[in-house]
Amino acid sequence: MKNDKHVDAIPQVALTQAQTKIDEIKLVLSSCMVPLTPTERRDIPKMGEKTLMFVEKAHDFAHQNPNLVPAYLDMDAFDVDFEDAHGLWALVNSIRQLYENLSDTEMAAGSEAYQAALVFYNSVKVAAAQDVPGAKAIYEELKTRFPGSSRRKNAETETAS
Repeated sequence: MKNDKHVDAIPQVALTQAQTKIDEIKLVLSSCMVPLTPTERRDIPKMGEKTLMFVEKAHDFAHQNPNLVPAYLDMDAFDVDFEDAHGLWALVNSIRQLYENLSDTEMAAGSEAYQAALVFYNSVKVAAAQDVPGAKAIYEELKTRFPGSSRRKNAETETAS
């Protein structure tokens, strides 16, 4: 196909090794992970790139000026939260970059596979119209699985009614 970006097959052993490493990371961090509900994710204040420097400065100033820290602020908890948020920030960014690269590769491979399937489907469609032996059965099977075919069937059913 023209403009193929995904040309080298990813060896199954590489995919298996990558999944093993992902499983290892999950296991290593599983006892420390805090699952949030969708509502919690939506409602909690979030530390983003812009607030990271604010949090770092506030943390530094709190340690430099303990007389300004209110009695109800647990500095040990602040330290744990700050260190974990800071450490996870770099890890999440690395995983985000990896995810984007994996997602792009998956999208390119999927797009190219879909385009190849369309070329084959159209070839079989023409062959079926010309009564090439075996083509009609393949065409009929693929036609039922063709994206959007259920919408077409529904429209045909509604028109026939």
